[in-house]
Amino acid sequence: MGDNELLDTLQQREQFREHYWHKKDPILQERLLWRAQTFRQLIHLLPGQSILELGCGSGVFTRELHRVSKSENPITAVTFQEQVPEEPEKSLIEFLSLSSFPGPLQNKTFDHIIIMDLVDETNSSWFLENVYALLKPGGQVTFYESNPKNPFLKGRNFLNRFSNKTDRRKLLSRSELSRSVREAGFVNVVAVYNDFVYAPLTPKGVWWLRNLSTLLENLSPIDSFAGAILLHAQKAPQETIEPNQSLCQHKELAGAVSVVVPCHNEEMNITSLVTGLLTFYGDYLHEIILVDDNSKDNTRCVIEQLAEKYPLIKPVFRKPPNGVGRAIRDGYRVATGKYILSMDCDFQHLLPELRDIFNAAVRGVDVAIGSRFSRRSVLLNYPFQKIIANRGFHFLARLILGKKFRDLTNNLKLIRKEVVDNLQLTQTDFAINAETGLMPLLMGYRVREVPISWVNRTPDMGVSSFKLFKVGGGYWRVLYQLWVKKMFNNNSYYPAIRLKGVKKVQLP
Repeated sequence: MGDNELLDTLQQREQFREHYWHKKDPILQERLLWRAQTFRQLIHLLPGQSILELGCGSGVFTRELHRVSKSENPITAVTFQEQVPEEPEKSLIEFLSLSSFPGPLQNKTFDHIIIMDLVDETNSSWFLENVYALLKPGGQVTFYESNPKNPFLKGRNFLNRFSNKTDRRKLLSRSELSRSVREAGFVNVVAVYNDFVYAPLTPKGVWWLRNLSTLLENLSPIDSFAGAILLHAQKAPQETIEPNQSLCQHKELAGAVSVVVPCHNEEMNITSLVTGLLTFYGDYLHEIILVDDNSKDNTRCVIEQLAEKYPLIKPVFRKPPNGVGRAIRDGYRVATGKYILSMDCDFQHLLPELRDIFNAAVRGVDVAIGSRFSRRSVLLNYPFQKIIANRGFHFLARLILGKKFRDLTNNLKLIRKEVVDNLQLTQTDFAINAETGLMPLLMGYRVREVPISWVNRTPDMGVSSFKLFKVGGGYWRVLYQLWVKKMFNNNSYYPAIRLKGVKKVQLP
């Protein structure tokens, strides 16, 4: 097949997608917002990094991506149609129309590439080889491709046979797409089924489907019925690239943040976490409190070495008994910053997204929590039983406590010091995350959930110590205790607030 025929396939695929988006997708703007936010969180986008969008069509996703990236990233948006979208004024967007590929992009490279519904069985090898050449070493590519196993798509194609509206696309399955991407030279390939919000759609149906998506996307074999395949891959770096830019933007946070990190057998993760914190948020940091919870590996040795190298490191070495709740409480006890950022060792990949949490703090929020189950988050390879347990707990918590929230039990929280001082923490294990999320809400503090995306631990990051059945009872004890305090107006819940003269505030 010649280059002209291969390019024709790209044009046809782009036209087909544009027609579907504008004629048949009633929630297009919301869907593109989800995808833009997912892309930003999945690649951990940094200011100034360049983005190439292939097959931009009318530019609706381009503009959404420009907004979600806070207008901090140059975007080159390519259409294979003759008509070029109008470029917004004072933006970093450049629209191009290509009559050949890569054409004028030849010898250019980008930090990230986003592609939607362009990879076809007839052009995959040629197309992916060119995409690979357009990435910088270490660059990342994200694909959203239609899932050929989607039952609605199958049903529509069957009915179209009787009306001469044949879908000429030759879609690749998830395994075929993954194999093609690997054969093109990409590494760290992750392909998951994504998005169960598809026709027939109604306003109420969208709400239910969006909430069910998180469950169904992580439930095999039901996940294979999703509407799309989300694939993320990387071009192998020539050398290890360390972050080198500060993300500090708020003078009011200068030297104000104590970071509390419970560590149990985390020798592989601590150094990269500390390096990232110092690089991205060094101006904000008051101290980094590394709490070694009786590790069996070389965690203590690594912490001691870091403490010698960086004056901001404040080590805490616990004695038995173990417990992440005990470790967090010990870390809180010695923290002296205006704000306390609580996080796990394996959160180093989420560091660019902490900007959103700090932004919430400077807007007057008392507690900012990273929410994994926001409608603008994505969960990749997340254990289904943990999703069920999390959603079940939050459903009952909302019902019992009479409050609205989605995910308050993640140990990624930025809390004002005075709020921490007023908490009455009792749990010794992971259930402390429920206390630190729910207690401030019931006490009347301003709590804000900030969307984050979550990729489950990979082999090089160690093994999580979270045991669902072992720690589950603690969560229910927390819920019961808070319900008793709420129902019987137990004034002992607020003594610290009364004594310190801290006034209760209402949530916005």
